[in-house]
Amino acid sequence: MNRKMLMRGISIISLCMLLSANLSGCRDANLIGSSYTAADRLIEQAKPPLIPDQPILIASFVNIDNLEESSTFGRTISEYIGSRLNQNDYRVIEMKLRKSVFMKKSAGEFLLSRDLKDISTRHNAQAIVVGTYATAKSVVYISARIIRLSDSVILSSYAYKLPLGKNTRKMLEVY
Repeated sequence: MNRKMLMRGISIISLCMLLSANLSGCRDANLIGSSYTAADRLIEQAKPPLIPDQPILIASFVNIDNLEESSTFGRTISEYIGSRLNQNDYRVIEMKLRKSVFMKKSAGEFLLSRDLKDISTRHNAQAIVVGTYATAKSVVYISARIIRLSDSVILSSYAYKLPLGKNTRKMLEVY
């Protein structure tokens, strides 16, 4: 086998490996971009529209199979969505600094339902952004919602999926 044929064979194998990696979800999506898109869709679809001057709370996104469990992935998505809301001139309350939120080490912020009314009143918050994620074989499914705090009505929702690449797996603590 000559050198030219060998190089061609290596190129074909490399291309196949690259295509295989892309098709199997081995590459990570842009977590920042996808979170910003989710925030934009939540804002656009909110009915009635959100009031920019009235605060919005952000909670960590949680594992759909255990609503008391989050991960680096869930906390990061909520951070990016909160950042995007702020970039769009909405008032966002940082819940990590609030004592009225139940904190669980390495899990993020979780709202206790009995505290919703108190938190809403104390901060004059119009809504909260919440979400869940579910890990599948090659993707993670995300569901985000904006819920009005006064009556728990869903104002908007957005669902999407991301490929389950190495970085996403690490953030989900999936090995």
